[in-house]
Amino acid sequence: MLRSWIQMDPLDVDVVMPTSISFGLQTLLRTAVKRAGFEIEARAVTGLSASAQALFVARAGRHKNSVSILVVPSDASVASVTADIRFFLTALEGLSESSAYQVVLPFPSHEVDPYRGLPPHFEIASARARVLHSLVTDRVRIIVASASALVMRVSSPEQITAGSVDLTLGHEITPTVLGDVLQAAGFVREDPVDKHGECCIRGGLVDFFPANESKPVRIEFIGDEVESIRRFDPATQRSTEPEDHVEVVPLQDRLVDWVNDHSLNEGASFLDYLNLRGSSVFLSEPDEITAQLDETFEQITISHKTSLAENLSSPSPEFLVTPREKLDEFFEEGVGFSELELAFSTQKSQEASEKNNLRMRRANGNSVHEACQSVVKFRGRLAEWIADIRQAQKRKEDVLFVASTAGTAQRVIELLNDYGVEATAVDSTNDNQSTTAVGVVIGQLTQGFRLPLGRLQIYTEADVFKEQQPRTDRRRSLSRTFVNAFRDLKADDFVVHVNHGVGMFVGLRQLAVGSEMQEFMELQYADKAKLFVPVEHLDLVQKYVGGTTPSLDRLGGATWERAKNKVKAAMRDMAEELLKLYAARKAITGYSFSSDSNWQQEFEDGFQHELTPDQQTAMKQIKGDMEQVMPMDRLLCGDVGYGKTELAARAAFKAVIDGKQVALLAPTTVLAFQHTQTLKERFAAFPVRVGLLSRFKSKDEQEKTLSDIRQGTLEIVVGTHRLLSKDVDFRNLG
Repeated sequence: MLRSWIQMDPLDVDVVMPTSISFGLQTLLRTAVKRAGFEIEARAVTGLSASAQALFVARAGRHKNSVSILVVPSDASVASVTADIRFFLTALEGLSESSAYQVVLPFPSHEVDPYRGLPPHFEIASARARVLHSLVTDRVRIIVASASALVMRVSSPEQITAGSVDLTLGHEITPTVLGDVLQAAGFVREDPVDKHGECCIRGGLVDFFPANESKPVRIEFIGDEVESIRRFDPATQRSTEPEDHVEVVPLQDRLVDWVNDHSLNEGASFLDYLNLRGSSVFLSEPDEITAQLDETFEQITISHKTSLAENLSSPSPEFLVTPREKLDEFFEEGVGFSELELAFSTQKSQEASEKNNLRMRRANGNSVHEACQSVVKFRGRLAEWIADIRQAQKRKEDVLFVASTAGTAQRVIELLNDYGVEATAVDSTNDNQSTTAVGVVIGQLTQGFRLPLGRLQIYTEADVFKEQQPRTDRRRSLSRTFVNAFRDLKADDFVVHVNHGVGMFVGLRQLAVGSEMQEFMELQYADKAKLFVPVEHLDLVQKYVGGTTPSLDRLGGATWERAKNKVKAAMRDMAEELLKLYAARKAITGYSFSSDSNWQQEFEDGFQHELTPDQQTAMKQIKGDMEQVMPMDRLLCGDVGYGKTELAARAAFKAVIDGKQVALLAPTTVLAFQHTQTLKERFAAFPVRVGLLSRFKSKDEQEKTLSDIRQGTLEIVVGTHRLLSKDVDFRNLG
C-alpha cells in the first residue's frame, strides 16, 4: 500500500552499496526527500516539475512487493520520464544501471490506428509485452505509461505465461515443447533464423531471435535436456559466445490463440495485471490525461465507423479497448489498488481537475503544494550560473550538477574551480565532503529543479550549457518511420523493390501464413504478375521518384539486373577515379590543430540557440578534419538560416586559439558586412579581433587592415574576392 511508504523514515531501509552512483549522492537525495516532506500522507501534490515528479515516484517505487505506475499525457514524455526515474531510483537505492533498466520500464502506446490494417511496430509491441511479462513475474517496480497506452486490450496473464520460459543449462524440456512455447510467444518459424521474431527447430537444435537482442540464440539438446546455450551470427549462422541462461519472452502484447482458433481472443485489460500486485497510481497533469483519453476514444470510434462504411471486416471497439468507464474508475476510485491516488499538476488547480473525470479522492481534504522551482536556462551565460550557485550556497542548499559523461563531469569541475567555486565528483570516497562544494555526478536527467524545503538545487547540462536533444525512444522513431512510409503510398503509385525493380503498389492484404494472419504489401509487375512483401520488409521498397512514367519490370526478368549491373560498373569507375584523387590529397601535409580547450567549450556554450543534430554532426566532422595532419577538404551545404555561420565561427575560434589567422570569403559585400557583424558579436567576450576587407572600406581603412593582417594582429578577416588579391599577405594563416 502506498500509505506504508509514506509513513516510513527514508533512512530506515537496507541499502545495497551502489556501483554506478555513489553513497554520497544517496545520502544527499534521501536527506533532501525527508526535508521536503515527501513522506506525508497526501491525496494530491502540486507544484512539482517533471523531473521532481520523477524523484517523488522513485521514492515511492522503492518497495519490491508492489508496483507503481506513473501515467503521463502522451508518448512524447515517456522516454525522458523513464530515464529520470531510473536515475533517481539508482541514486536512492544504490542499484546498478542494468538493474534500474529491469525494474523501471516504459509502456508506450501502439501509435497506429487499429482499423487501418497496420500492426503496431515490432519493437513497440515487444516493449509492451516485456512490461506484461515483468508484471506476471513480479520483476518490474515502476511503469511509465502514456494515457493512450492503457486503452488497448492486451493478452491475458495466462497467455503471457504460456509464451515464457527461463532456460538454463540442464533444464529439462523437449525441443517440441520449446517450439510450442516460442509459437505461443509470437515467434514465426523460418529457416534459417536471421531476423527478430523468427525461430527454427532442427532435430536437437532450436534457434530463435529474441526482441531487443543483437544476436539470436541457439539451444542444443541431448534428449530432453538443454546441453548448451550459444549466441550465433545471423549472417554466417556460426555459433559465437556461450551463455549460462536465456529467457523466452512474448514478442507481442496481443498474442494469437494458436492452440484453438488461431485468432485473437478477448484478452485482458492492462489494469487486470495491476490486480496481481499491490499498486500505486500516479497521474502527471490529470487534465491533460483526460483530454488525451477523450481524443483517443473519439478517434477509435470514428475509425470504426469509417471501416464499417467501407464494408471492411472490423471488430467492435469493445473487443479492442478497455472501457472508458473502467479507466475512469482506475484513475478516480483506485478500486482493487491502494486507496491513495496522487495527482501532479503545476498549472491546474484542484477545482479545474474536478471538472473532469479524473477527480482525486482526498482523505480529510489533504493536499500538498511543493514549492518546487524549475531551473533558469542559462544557455552558456556562465557568470549568471555561478551567481545562482552562490545564492544557493548562501541559502545552505546542497548543489548538484548532473553530467551525461565522465568527460563533461571533469570539464564542469575544472570550469567551476576556475571561477573559484569548489566542486568535486560525488562518489563513495567523499561522502563527508564539504557542504559548500558543488557535487558533480554522472547520469541522465532531463532538467534540473530546486526544492526549497529539501534545501536541494540540481542543475543539468541542458540548464547550463545548451538544450539537450530530446531523448526519443528508438522504438518510437522506428514506428513513426514505418507508418509514414505507408501514408506516402497510394494505390497505383510506382515503387521500386531492391531485388525486383519497378512495380505498382496495389494495397495491403492479409494472408494466412502457417497458423496466423500476416500483413503484406501487394505489388503488381509486368504481365500482371504479383509480389507480396511482408510489411516488416518495408525497407526493401521505395516510392519511385523519377520524372517520367516508368515501365513495369518483369518478375524474374533480366532488365532490372542489367540496370543494376550497369550502375555498379559506373560506380566502380567513379570509385577508381576518386581513390586516385584522394590518394594524391593524402600525400599533402598541413597543420594539426589541438583538441578543444575549456575556452572553446565556453565559446560554444555562449551560443543562444540549440544546434540541430545535423549541425552537431557537421561540427564534429569539421573539428576532426582540423585535428588531422592532412589539410581539410570539406564542403558544408545548407539553406539560408540553417546555421552555417555559427559552425564557421566555432571552427575559426579553434584556429585562433592555436595562434592561426582566419580568412572568411563571402560572395558579396553585403554578405561580408553581415558576417563581420555576426562574428564581432560572437567574439565580443574574447580577445579576438575581427576585421572587414571590401569596397565598403576606404583606401586608408583597407591599408590599415592589410597592415594588421601582415603583422598578425588581426586574427579574423572577412572579405569578398578582395581577399584573393596579391597584396593580402597573412602572417600565419591557418
